[in-house]
Amino acid sequence: MGVIGRPHGVRGLLRVQSYTSVAADLPRYNPFVDDRGRVWNVAWKGDGVAEVRDEAGAAIADRTAAEKLVNVRLYVPRERLPATEPDDYYIADLVGMRAMRTDGGELGRVIAVHDYGAGTSLEIAGEAGAFMVPFTQACVPGVDVAGGLVTVSLPDEIEVREQAA
Repeated sequence: MGVIGRPHGVRGLLRVQSYTSVAADLPRYNPFVDDRGRVWNVAWKGDGVAEVRDEAGAAIADRTAAEKLVNVRLYVPRERLPATEPDDYYIADLVGMRAMRTDGGELGRVIAVHDYGAGTSLEIAGEAGAFMVPFTQACVPGVDVAGGLVTVSLPDEIEVREQAA
């Protein structure tokens, strides 16, 4: 749902990147859990600047404590997320899906979804190894969440050996 960024000032405030459709809505999903199972609550104090509190309700006290939280990812359990509309899905839904060529050849499975700011990419792993494709309509023309399948039209620059049937 979000990632804690660099400290803001000396009183423990932090920059937080929200991945909600409306960034201001991030605190509605409190509490969050990080990769280590710690519980956090976020309250906006300015544009992209938040006060972060631990499970006991204690705010991050100073810049030194805030620096230890840089790059902490904030998650919520799937059941707390709103239902998707038909033909919509969460990015996390893609991980684990089978990846097939448009001609029906097997490519492998989606093992990660990356977004480095210039666009989203799917990382696919199969017998030929792992590779990434841009997550665009041209390269991924089909997503079937119910069927657990993404259809991939490989760009000419990517050459992948098909898996044996």
